[in-house]
Amino acid sequence: MRRVAMVSLHTSPLDQPGTGDAGGMNVYVIELARRMAARGIEVDIFTRATSSLLDPVVSAGDGVRVRHIHAGPFEGLSKGELPGQLCVFAREVLRAEASQPVGHYDVVHSHYWLSGQVGALARDRWGVPLVHSMHTMAKVKNAALALGDTPEPDARIIGEEQVVEAADMLIANTELEARQLIDLYDAEPARVEVVHPGVDLDVFRPYDQATVRAELGLPADAAVLLFAGRIQPLKAPDVLLRAVAELLSQSPELRSRLVVPVVGGPSGSGLEHPESLAQLSSELGLDGVVRFVPPVAQDQLARWCSAATLVAVPSYNESFGLVAAEAQATGTPVVAAAVGGLTTVVRDGHSGLLVDGHEPRAWAAALRRVVEDDALRLRLEGGALEQARQFSWERTAERTLAVYQQARAELRETV
Repeated sequence: MRRVAMVSLHTSPLDQPGTGDAGGMNVYVIELARRMAARGIEVDIFTRATSSLLDPVVSAGDGVRVRHIHAGPFEGLSKGELPGQLCVFAREVLRAEASQPVGHYDVVHSHYWLSGQVGALARDRWGVPLVHSMHTMAKVKNAALALGDTPEPDARIIGEEQVVEAADMLIANTELEARQLIDLYDAEPARVEVVHPGVDLDVFRPYDQATVRAELGLPADAAVLLFAGRIQPLKAPDVLLRAVAELLSQSPELRSRLVVPVVGGPSGSGLEHPESLAQLSSELGLDGVVRFVPPVAQDQLARWCSAATLVAVPSYNESFGLVAAEAQATGTPVVAAAVGGLTTVVRDGHSGLLVDGHEPRAWAAALRRVVEDDALRLRLEGGALEQARQFSWERTAERTLAVYQQARAELRETV
């Protein structure tokens, strides 16, 4: 294995997670690429250029290059409008490879269904296997829509089905996602491999809580309930706010020391009403409790997690739940919805608490347990560190390389 072509059409791995469409997938792509490069494998990541100021090729570390492909207007193009740019994007990807000697890439690894459409064409043109990671799936999302969220269109479902059929191997984040690929998309079980994403354990590690709280302007004795992620219905930050309001209605004495930082920016359908969460906070009487913080870099996110009493992940669905894994790596318990990959990442009663459903009263009860039960919280903090050690990007890279090799071996057998 010498060179890998990764395709991440709709969002660049260089974008700040927590803004626009940038999130866990961005972290996944760049961290995996860097671990591949550390093993001597060159990685080119193809993504759509969103500014005329971007250089055509940007180094993202030794052995990793991000290639900005011009396809459609630089700004103002929503993810829903990107299918119309697939042809020109694919053409430019093929053109970039055509300038190289024959056999330049050994495998194509596409991320998200839009990229899979391009990856399937590149696979056929280059004669190399296509490995695909879904990251999210329309059928799964539509089955657990947040109130007021917009269902994914039929065109995406059809596109995903086409990619699943075309891919030589499919990488699922968890065993649950593997079953969903097989049951909902008729994927052949032999072509589905489970590879857990990782955590940068050098960045996400325990920091002295008193020190980071002082840095971030948080009271030393506060009960800090942190939400970190994109502000959109799928991620359900409103569930946390409603639960906090319920908690304060039951225990008003907590108000004097309760702080709820919301770290992130509006995204997806949340862009239609970017002010809605702040309005909800005011309506619930939480203006003195909730703090809105713009998206932060990974090292700062690690400090926010270390400063927190708990990290809340109330999403309606997560294919993995990278924020939960990162929070646990700092030794902070997680209170998460019992959905999707979160049931793999969070070990209920050991590294955090899993909550069935999104009813504010149930969430308030779980938050209260962690805030008020010191013995439970200390036990969960130790369990969080233990659970996080299961997930490392080095292990992710090793397992992903094995999938690449399997795909190449089976491709050679059929040629």
